[in-house]
Amino acid sequence: MMTGRDSSPPAVTSPALPWRIRLLISVFSLVHRATLRSDGTVNRRLFSFFDSPVSPNPKPIRGVRTADVTVDPARNLWFRLFLPAAASDGRLPVLVFFHGGGFILFSPSSKLYDDVCRWFCREVSAAVVSVNYRLSPEHRCPAAYDDGLEVLRFLGSHPADREGGPPLLREFFQAADLSSCFIVGDSAGGNIAHHVARRWSSGEAPPIQRRVALAGLVALQPFFGGEERVDSEIRHAGAPMVNTKWTDWMWRAFLPEGGGRDHQAASPEGATAGLGEGFPPAMVVTGGFDPLLDWQRRYYEGLRRAGTEAGLAEYPGSNHGFFAFPELEDAQALMKDLKAFVQEQQRKQLQQPQQGGDKDVDGAMG
Repeated sequence: MMTGRDSSPPAVTSPALPWRIRLLISVFSLVHRATLRSDGTVNRRLFSFFDSPVSPNPKPIRGVRTADVTVDPARNLWFRLFLPAAASDGRLPVLVFFHGGGFILFSPSSKLYDDVCRWFCREVSAAVVSVNYRLSPEHRCPAAYDDGLEVLRFLGSHPADREGGPPLLREFFQAADLSSCFIVGDSAGGNIAHHVARRWSSGEAPPIQRRVALAGLVALQPFFGGEERVDSEIRHAGAPMVNTKWTDWMWRAFLPEGGGRDHQAASPEGATAGLGEGFPPAMVVTGGFDPLLDWQRRYYEGLRRAGTEAGLAEYPGSNHGFFAFPELEDAQALMKDLKAFVQEQQRKQLQQPQQGGDKDVDGAMG
């Protein structure tokens, strides 16, 4: 069953956006273009002028408290933890979030993603773990996937009463339900979310760490691709947030040396081939003006062919990254879909010992 909005193709070539959002997108596009150097390196100093960091706040701001938690200082692996102002019943679902940025940009402290995760935390009533994974081209595939797995292992093996770390971490283990863990990511983060979920559900964790049970995957306009140009890439070749020139650069920077886009990391068919029965129910989100749209639909179709329960939430009037702007009507509609998906899958997870694991995601998202 389809969710989101009417899935008819848009008749115009660009989405209708408020002037403030158009201005932000234009500025980001200019900075982005200057950040990706032709020699395959990234001008991070330039991007830092656009990407202003936000500090964590242990006291509530707009109903949400945050803290930064170190997992492995040797590789600068950490996450930002988001908790509602009052959370103590042990039933909070956990959203493990991977930010977008083409595998090369942003962090959990970026204002854009700090705001996004606060919104998730507040509106979904969930604990959010936003992962600072290593970026390419300095750290190529599978470094980001490895980092995601390590954060899940940390959550699964960390004693709730262990000393050290911020006080909010101890409260997290008291309030959170690790048996209802959702892997969430947007764009490149959606790609990472899929591969982390695949590896975790295939058994890449000792039994002691299995208290982290994946209740669902939410892929927000995930970044997949291939060697050929699909219709959506041609139709939206001049899109400001994502275009083929940039995605070509990003794949070259991220994939292993010599790896083409038939690699399992990039190909939606390769990413979904051979998924095990333990792969969680999935919600795949698309936007009609996204150049990656056809690749995302192929990913969704691959999930279904693999036997995964998956629902497709389509927003034909929206561009890539629309969910990051709460003032947009489609972003508000998406948040309602996301909350409904999390609540329904958490309910099924709680009933699983009595009723088994038969999951109908489309029903949850209708």
